[in-house]
Amino acid sequence: MAAPLPALRRTLELIPSPVPESPGVLVRDPFRYAEGMLILPPPLVPCLLLFDGRHDEGDLRDVLTRMTGGGEEIGELVAHLRDTLSAGGFLENEAFEEMRQARHRSFADQRVRAAVHAGSAYPADPSELRDVLARYLAEAPRTPLPEGELAGIAAPHVSPEGAWRSYGAAYAALTPDLGGRTFVILGTSHYGRPERFGLTRKPFRTPLGETTVDERLVTRIEAAAGEAASVEDYCHAVEHSIEFQVVFLQHLYGPDVRILPVLCGPFAAATREDGRPEDDEGVRRVVAVLGEIAETERARTFWVAGVDMTHIGRRYGDRAEAKADAGMLVEVAALDDARCARLAAGDAEGFWSLVAHDGDPLRWCGSSALYTLVAALQPARGALLRYEQWNIDPQSVVSCAALAFCR
Repeated sequence: MAAPLPALRRTLELIPSPVPESPGVLVRDPFRYAEGMLILPPPLVPCLLLFDGRHDEGDLRDVLTRMTGGGEEIGELVAHLRDTLSAGGFLENEAFEEMRQARHRSFADQRVRAAVHAGSAYPADPSELRDVLARYLAEAPRTPLPEGELAGIAAPHVSPEGAWRSYGAAYAALTPDLGGRTFVILGTSHYGRPERFGLTRKPFRTPLGETTVDERLVTRIEAAAGEAASVEDYCHAVEHSIEFQVVFLQHLYGPDVRILPVLCGPFAAATREDGRPEDDEGVRRVVAVLGEIAETERARTFWVAGVDMTHIGRRYGDRAEAKADAGMLVEVAALDDARCARLAAGDAEGFWSLVAHDGDPLRWCGSSALYTLVAALQPARGALLRYEQWNIDPQSVVSCAALAFCR
């Protein structure tokens, strides 16, 4: 009897190869359990469908035989494909589980959270990074802030080069007197569990230096959240939504800026059931304790959401190509604007009703962090400082914005 084929991990990213001389499908692991990437040539791509936990090596052999005409080398090709996927950590098997546990232990043992995106998403050289951030802030558009005490902002988490005007508009609103506060950073958790929050006591180390973490507030959330929050959540090891905010804050206030990093998983249940996020008891507890912090620590905290908005186009499973500010993206801009208007009004429930409608076809990956910020902070008013759309690739668009929230 032929050996069963392990299932391909569902959390992998499969995208068209960006290497012209190596066409096919690029397989990579956003969790970074598997450090390497794999490009499968076009003839082998259909074979991935057989790695589903239901087919066996005999099925794979049959497919390869039909593709190649057969031969003694078929057995070697079957073994090579299976072993390559397994060694890379791309299959749901014991090899991957050992790799996953080792990564989790490694992150838990580290004293700091390393700058995993330095050198790729932004410069790793400190002088170059400072120059780039200074230019973003200097050249960003300026929009008048709403009346009242500025208490929070929302900024993108897409690559800074793609949304630098929104980053600049958000962080240019911050004033020097905020430097002594704890920055509560609510970041999108792209890889976290639904209805769960990720905490860490590890300082963030970037090319600009090392932050401090407000451990007292971490402990306060941990005590109130119960199972809804995970301390030293491994997602912090790979997530970019907080790291990008940290470098801007360090640029403004120095390397040891004090932060409270909180990753917000998707509120999937509320989207499916057309309910409120707080219908989940864990979400309710976390939003409540954050609301208490916003009130009792009002003079000591400032709030930041690291969020993007719409994701549309081929990369995200749509059949049609997407072009920024053209075609269907004009309608997307109007829908995004309606959601931003609810946020600017401090209307968390109204915002969520728009997100939850029809299962959120816009795929706002920042909706949980934005809802959490507005529900906890309860701003009196806000303003959209900048909105833009960016072609993350020639066929796909991400929208993002800068928002300000005032008491």
